Amino acid sequence: MIDLEKHRLLKYPLFGSLYFSQGVMYALALVIINIYFDSKGIPDSITAVVIGLAYTPWIIKFIFGGIVDRFIAFGRRKFIIFGGALSGICFIIVSTIDPVTALIPFTIVLTLGSCGIAFLDVAADAWAIQTTVERERGKVNAAMFGGMFVGIAVASIFLSQIAEQFGYNFTFIVTSLLIFAIIIFPVMVKETIIVKKTQKITKVVASEFKKKNTQLITLLFPFTTISFGLLAFAIPQYMNDVLFLSIGQIGLIAAVAPILTVVGNILGGFMADTWGRKKTLYVFLVINLIFCLLLIFSDNWLRIAIVWSLIGFLHGGHFTATGALAMDVTNPKVGAAQYSLIMASGNVGEFCGTTVSGSLISLIGFSRIFLYSAWFYGPALLVLYFVKSKFKNNK
Repeated sequence: MIDLEKHRLLKYPLFGSLYFSQGVMYALALVIINIYFDSKGIPDSITAVVIGLAYTPWIIKFIFGGIVDRFIAFGRRKFIIFGGALSGICFIIVSTIDPVTALIPFTIVLTLGSCGIAFLDVAADAWAIQTTVERERGKVNAAMFGGMFVGIAVASIFLSQIAEQFGYNFTFIVTSLLIFAIIIFPVMVKETIIVKKTQKITKVVASEFKKKNTQLITLLFPFTTISFGLLAFAIPQYMNDVLFLSIGQIGLIAAVAPILTVVGNILGGFMADTWGRKKTLYVFLVINLIFCLLLIFSDNWLRIAIVWSLIGFLHGGHFTATGALAMDVTNPKVGAAQYSLIMASGNVGEFCGTTVSGSLISLIGFSRIFLYSAWFYGPALLVLYFVKSKFKNNK
C-alpha cells in the first residue's frame, strides 16, 4: 500500500486523477449528449433540462458529503471506490437506452451515474483537506481542478471522435471503462482514518456556517460559476447552430479551452499560495469579465477558439483560488459535508446557468447570453470585497 505521509507528492496525481473522472462526466454531458440529442432532433430546451437534471447531484452533493462524514469511521477511500463503480455500471446501462423512445429512463440512469461521481467527488475533497496543509492547498486545488479540465479536454476530443467513428452509444461504454480504470489508484493507497467512530455532524456543520466569513465565501461561489454554466451549454450550440461546425471540429475546439484551463489552474494555484487568495481572485475575475464580452465579436472558428480558450484559462485561475479559499475555512472532521455545501453553492450557479441557457438561446439569442455571462462577475467582485482571507504562506 502507498503511504501518502511518506510519499507526499503522490497526493497531486491521486487527487488529480480522481477529478479527471469529473472532467469525463462534464464532457459527456455538455459536449457529447448535447450534440447527440441534437442529432436525434431533440429540442435544445429539453436537452438543457436533461443535462440540468443529470447535474442535480452536484447541487445536493452536501447530502452525499453528510453520508461520508457520518460514517467517517469507514474512511474516505471506500466511498471513492463505491462512487466510481456505481457510475461505471450506470454508463454501461445508458449505452443501451435510446433517448428518443425512452427519455425518462435515459435521464434517470444518467443522473444515477452522476450520483456516483458526486460520491467520489465529496470523498476525494474530504481526503484532500485531511491530508494537506494550508500552504499546499492552492497547488492541490490546481492538481484537482487541473485533472478535471484535462479530463474535459481529453474526453471532448476522444469521445467526440469515437462518436463520429463508432456511434454515440459506444462513447458511454468507453466512459465507463475510463472511470473503472481511475478507481484502481485509490485502491492502492493507504488511508489514515482520523475519527474511528460514527460521528454526529449536524451541530458541527451548523456552527461552521454561523461564521460570517464562511457565509460570504458560500455566497461568492455561485456568482463565479453561473457564467461558466451559461457558456458551457451555449458555446457548443453556438458552434453548431451559428458557425455550422461538425461534431469533430466542435470536440477539438471544446478541448482547447480545458487545456488552457489546466494552465490557469496551475498558475492560479501557485498565485493563491504566494500572493494570497483574494488578490489572485481579483486579477482573474476582472480579466474574465472582459473576455466574456469579447465573445460577442467571435463570429468565426478562429476567434471563438481563441476567446473561449482564454476564458477557460481565466476560469481555471479563479476556480483554483476559490477552492483553496473554501478549504481554508473547512473543518477537516466534517470536510466532506462542509466543503461540499460550499462547493454546492457554486454548482447551483452553474446548474442555473446550464438549465436556462437552452431556453434563453431561443428567447434572447447568443449575443445577450454572452453579455449576461460577463455581467455576473460584477456581483462576484462585490462579495469578494467583504471576504476575509487569513492565508499566510508560512514556508
